[in-house]
Amino acid sequence: MRRTLFFLLLLFPLLGHAVKIKEISNIIGVRDNQLIGYGLIVGLNKTGDGTTSKFTLQTIANMLQSMNVKLDPKDIKSKNVAAVMVTATLPPFARQGDKIDVVVSSIGDAKSIEGGTLLMTPLKGVDGRIYALAQGSVTIGGRNGRGTGTLNHATAGRIPAGALVEQEVAFDLYSQRQATLSLKEANFKNAVAIQNILNRFYKEHVAIAVDARTIRLKKPQRMSMIEFLATVGDLSIDYSNRQRIVIDERTGTIVSGVDIEVEPVMITHGDITIQIEEQRTLPSLKKGSNGVNIGNDLQLQPDNNKIVTKNGATTVANIARSLKKLGASPKDIISILEAMKNAGAIHADLQII
Repeated sequence: MRRTLFFLLLLFPLLGHAVKIKEISNIIGVRDNQLIGYGLIVGLNKTGDGTTSKFTLQTIANMLQSMNVKLDPKDIKSKNVAAVMVTATLPPFARQGDKIDVVVSSIGDAKSIEGGTLLMTPLKGVDGRIYALAQGSVTIGGRNGRGTGTLNHATAGRIPAGALVEQEVAFDLYSQRQATLSLKEANFKNAVAIQNILNRFYKEHVAIAVDARTIRLKKPQRMSMIEFLATVGDLSIDYSNRQRIVIDERTGTIVSGVDIEVEPVMITHGDITIQIEEQRTLPSLKKGSNGVNIGNDLQLQPDNNKIVTKNGATTVANIARSLKKLGASPKDIISILEAMKNAGAIHADLQII
């Protein structure tokens, strides 16, 4: 049986609200740096790598040899050790002796790294230089590694403040006379708005927008670069951005963009037909039907598998809820919204998570 949904929607405007410049831009050169290393976790209760992870056995042998203990990797039978990749983020302006968090992830066949201790592991940057040394006890989010964080399994964990910064990334911001802002999202209007508000605020030509993402800055003579950038970051502009629909691929839940409206369109997906059209009034419900009016704008007709709406009454959220009531899967919901966007009925970015 072909199922039909009727929707009525209007054009939606671009969002506009005041935001601080530092919330929508980055300073080029002031950035995090990714670090990575390879290490061993010891002290596991027979939940480490088995004999099939030959790289782990070789690493154990190499470590023991550095301590004047010579041993053939084939003779190692321990399951209390696991090989892991260690990653960390070196924040801008980090100094020697600062501590940073690290993440450890098993690369062998270990069942769990919970309760283990990471041995001293050098962490290198993309240039091959060592910037930090990591070591410490591994923590897993929750009992048996079943936490609520992003690392919710027993083969990955964290070491809070588990690495010491050994080498700094040189960047002399104080001596700079010029800086460059990079917008997180390219937008000509926002770039020009930043240029204009900075020039008006300082009453001199301190900013120029060179493209939709980049604004070049020149500090005033009376200020240091640090003072200048601090003031720039706290200034607010009337920020314009496109609305975005964010959908959970697993559940079909609309995380954001629920109030986005859609222009008239007709979409057929499998046995579901969605026709968005203008209607001045809701039709009268027949006696004995299971239909129901929700407020003055929305009418459900389960008997006919229809949803009828009035002018501007339905949003993306209503589309998703209606499709769920008709038994549509999350994949179907995403496909239908993508078809609407491709048809030009939705003027918003669609992001699947």
